[in-house]
Formats: sequence, structure tokens, C-alpha cells
Amino acid sequence: MTSSGSSTSSGAGGEGRPEAAEGPRHVPVMLQRCLDLLGPALAEPGAVVVDATLGLGGHSEALLSTFPAARLVGIDRDPAALKLSAERLAPFGDRATLVHAVYDEIPEVLARLGIARVQGVLMDLGVSSMQLDEADRGFAYAQDAPLDMRMDQTRGISAAEVLNTYSHGDLARILKVYGEERFAGKIASAVLREREKEPFTTSARLVELVRNSIPAAARRTGGNPAKRTFQALRIEVNGELAVLDRAVPGALDALAVGGRIVVMSYQSLEDRLVKQYFAVGARNSAPPDLPVVPEEHMPWLKLLTRGAELPSEEELAENRRAAPARLRAAQRVRETQRVREA
Repeated sequence: MTSSGSSTSSGAGGEGRPEAAEGPRHVPVMLQRCLDLLGPALAEPGAVVVDATLGLGGHSEALLSTFPAARLVGIDRDPAALKLSAERLAPFGDRATLVHAVYDEIPEVLARLGIARVQGVLMDLGVSSMQLDEADRGFAYAQDAPLDMRMDQTRGISAAEVLNTYSHGDLARILKVYGEERFAGKIASAVLREREKEPFTTSARLVELVRNSIPAAARRTGGNPAKRTFQALRIEVNGELAVLDRAVPGALDALAVGGRIVVMSYQSLEDRLVKQYFAVGARNSAPPDLPVVPEEHMPWLKLLTRGAELPSEEELAENRRAAPARLRAAQRVRETQRVREA
């Protein structure tokens, strides 16, 4: 197995990329469904599958075990995740190539490896269990921790820096847009007021501020009232939606004809963006009055799921973190203009 480094500046998005703990390892969300969807494209010798959000390597391990003729390229921006997944995937030797990069760099990573096209791409967006469960990462609002939230802690600004330096308008904007927070303005005002007294450094103080900024009636439903603020900060710190907006067309461009892509997202902003890209590729783009549709206007994607698929009740019973997961899949059915240029 080989590993190479690459600069990273932004990361995946999502409500979480959760994996349920079973002993020392984690079981990935909707694993069998991912294998079933990607399988038809990975059976032939020489098939390459990209795990664009490697995490702890659970999906990758299953892909390499289930499809012995396939080669895997695993990408992650988190050096700690790469180290752990390298240990997990070591038995597969040079069938697995792990790369330190952000997943919007798929075209560049493949070019460096001399791979023209791939047969499969898997994107499991958001925050891994490892990141959620390590207190010093600051992703979880249920425990007091430094307000970091960077998926790659070697670069970029932290959540604390966002809270302590952004203007009221910028704070309110990211809370409203990325967190879909109704009380974004009130929370932003409280942050500016409190940071004048003392800069924000840990999560417990922010959780209390958010709770006190939201009317009691609104706190009675929807779980922890801080979850939307934490989601918004994480998306901002890691540039998650901008990365996804570049990553999906890059991944689709990398797919060979017959290749398949599976994307799991964990919040509505991500799922909506994935849905839009898939819908564009799956529709007839010819004017409605044409008697014969030219090939260049025919769909070049085939949708493999009807809408977004959800985890089964059995999986939810075993893994509560799987609840927000939304899975979409598509197959490339013909060549077309590069998606990034369309």
C-alpha cells in the first residue's frame, strides 16, 4: 500500500459520516447497499474504485474484500484517519493507494497516479466517528472541548477564530445558510457581546449561549439547540459545500462509461446539491419540439436510486448516528462534455 501527501484547504460536508462502533472497529453506514450499487462496475480485473472520504477505512475494507479484482484509491484530508485506515488496509498491499488530499482533488489525484478513468466512486460525507468521539477536535456539542472543528488540524482557521473575528453579518449569514438556524441574528448578537468579555475557546460556553439565545418554546423540539450552530461552524471552517460543489462534477468526469457513483450525505444542503448534479446528467436537454433527440442531448447519467434512500430500521436500531443518512447513486451511460465545463 502506498501513501502520498497533498495540501488540503477544505473538506467534506454533512451532518456526520457516522460509523457504529462494534468492538475496536466501526461498521460503516449502509454498507451492504453501497456494495450492491457499486458491485456491477467493480467485478472486472483492473477496475478502480475511489473512496473519496476514506475515514477509518470501513467501506474500503469491504470493497477490497468483496471485489478481489478491484484496486482502491482512498482519499482523506485528516492525517490521523489516514494513519488508522492504512493499518486497517495493510493486508491488501498495493491494491490500496491512500492519498492525503481533499476529495475535490479527485481529478488531480488520479492524474498523479496515471489513472485515466475509474469504475466506481464512493463519497460518505461529513464527520467520522473518530472525529466526533475525540474531544479535542471540538466537533461534538455534547462534551466540552476546544472549538477547533478542522478536519485537517494542520491548516486553516478554527471555529474559535470564526466566532472571535467574524462580523455580526458574516456570523448571522453562516448560521442561517449553513445551519438553517431561525435565530441566527440573535445568536450572532450574543456571540459579539460575549466575546468582548472573553474570547471563545471551548464548546460548553457556546452551547450555553445558543441555548439562552433561543426561545424556550423553540427548544422543546428538534434535539440539542446547538446542533445547527455547530453544523454551520463546521461547514464554514472546512469549506464543505464549496468542496462538494467542485467534487461531484470532478468525480463524474472521472467515471468511465458504465462506472457508478454512490454519495451519502447527512444534511439537506448537501443532499440538494448532489440531487441537482445527478438530475442534470439524467435528463434530456433537447428542446421539447425536436422530433428526434440528438445524442449530445440524451441523458449521460442513469439514476440508480429513486430519490434519496434511507437507512433500514434494523440499521437505525444498531446505529443511531445513521439516522440522517441519505444515499443517492447514478451510473454513467455515455461520454459527454466534461461536467466541470458544462
